[in-house]
Amino acid sequence: MANPTVAVVILNYNGSNYLERFLPSVLASVYDNMTVIVADNASTDFSRELLAQRFPAVVLITLDKNFGFAEGYNQALQQVQADYYVLLNSDVEVTPGWIGPVIDVMEADSSVAACQPKILSYHEQHLFEYAGASGGWIDHLGYPFSRGRVFEVCEADRGQYDDVTEVFWASGAAMFVRAPVFHEAGGFDGSFFAHMEEIDLCWRIQLMGYKICCVPQSVVYHIGGGTLPKGNTRKVYLNFRNNLIMLGKNLPWTEKLWKFPFRIFLDALFAWKSLLSGFSESFVAVFKAHLSVMRWCITGGQYRTKNKRPMKSLGGVYRGSIIWSYFIEKKTRFSEIVKKNF
Repeated sequence: MANPTVAVVILNYNGSNYLERFLPSVLASVYDNMTVIVADNASTDFSRELLAQRFPAVVLITLDKNFGFAEGYNQALQQVQADYYVLLNSDVEVTPGWIGPVIDVMEADSSVAACQPKILSYHEQHLFEYAGASGGWIDHLGYPFSRGRVFEVCEADRGQYDDVTEVFWASGAAMFVRAPVFHEAGGFDGSFFAHMEEIDLCWRIQLMGYKICCVPQSVVYHIGGGTLPKGNTRKVYLNFRNNLIMLGKNLPWTEKLWKFPFRIFLDALFAWKSLLSGFSESFVAVFKAHLSVMRWCITGGQYRTKNKRPMKSLGGVYRGSIIWSYFIEKKTRFSEIVKKNF
């Protein structure tokens, strides 16, 4: 019996250097029913010429403008037929057997709709990488963190998170998702452009009754920060705006009535701290994010998600505050904060 069809789809925008460096590892993947696709977000470098000359086996989808990460994938995946999509960042090096373990888990349990591999740092390969580590979690106020990464602290990988486990979100750097579920869920929220879109999607997928998992027997290495560098004010704006919109969309009213204003208060504290520390650009970015969220609320966008349930009923939710655990209790490791079989 043939393996399920897998489409590895790499969204690219002016990333010819990454394509040249990392596509060979993707093409060397050990899986006999795989198609590798590059969806080009109207690049202005020589990405398309590189693919034609060096990687003729790669299928090219050309988009007519830069749609960003979220809508770029939405546009591209309308043109892709497969049982499973693997959404892979262009700055990721994969290991030869990275596909099989994840597909095996998903084939064995039809309730698992999305997964991620273990994501390690490309430059420091003994460390977990910021964007997902060994599976994404979220606290009850909506702050994301990961098994192996809490805020800026990335742990060393000692095999401590090598169990296949349910999580809240799978990293968009290397996300396996059932193709029919991706479309049934409505895909990514294109208005997010980039950042938080995979968490929002995984939240909606859980509300549909599915599970999200991490399969650490699959390993990839991620550079990170390739789209918007760390500290970029656009990144600050998108993170704060998208996180609040995600809460507004997916929380039931019983939780939204107090969590939403409390989060705005905490965001404001961060903004004022940034201003007093000399980072006025971050202050302005948070202020603009809040204005954008207010406009979104007025348009009624918060009513779009169906079947809302309390956060505590979902997988990968920490019922405490990651802010309190990290900044007040000085706990920097996932296993110190989420005490569960470690």
